[in-house]
Amino acid sequence: MQDVHVIENKNSYDINPDVALGSYKWINLIRHNELENNTLAAIKYLKTNGYRIVATTPHTNDVNLENFDLTKGKTALFFGTELLGLSKLMLDNADEFLKIPMYGFTESFNISVSASIILHHLSGKLRASNINWQLTNHEKEIIFLKWLLTSVKRSDIVLKEYCKSNNIDIEKIKNLIK
Repeated sequence: MQDVHVIENKNSYDINPDVALGSYKWINLIRHNELENNTLAAIKYLKTNGYRIVATTPHTNDVNLENFDLTKGKTALFFGTELLGLSKLMLDNADEFLKIPMYGFTESFNISVSASIILHHLSGKLRASNINWQLTNHEKEIIFLKWLLTSVKRSDIVLKEYCKSNNIDIEKIKNLIK
């Protein structure tokens, strides 16, 4: 399950089910929205978990997408808003900067196009590499359980019966899928 972190400083993020069409059930949405400014909290959380912070911007000591080095470790990509881009605070705390090469008169793509281009390119590069990026069987089971609990009506009853019939501690399962 892919973690998607959303920093909600001025705006809140709402999933549009007509657009997502259920794909949101396969991501782990982590909201950073408890503080007045959640940017530093999100960065700290990600760095503590071993991620390098990569700001996507066409303006600052950038690395072209083709030259981005995936072997340097786990990567957290940050995309700014369409109107303002990334905040100065975010840019000041980034470890690296990444850009999509642009030709012609336009300076940048909108956020959905930028994210799509970068994720498509990097996922292809990752699959072609020798980096061990695949999920373990345990991680797959947790993703499946999370999906099951968000997709099946009255899944709490199904989980309870499953645990009872297989002599599994239901609290252990609930803690695993948090």
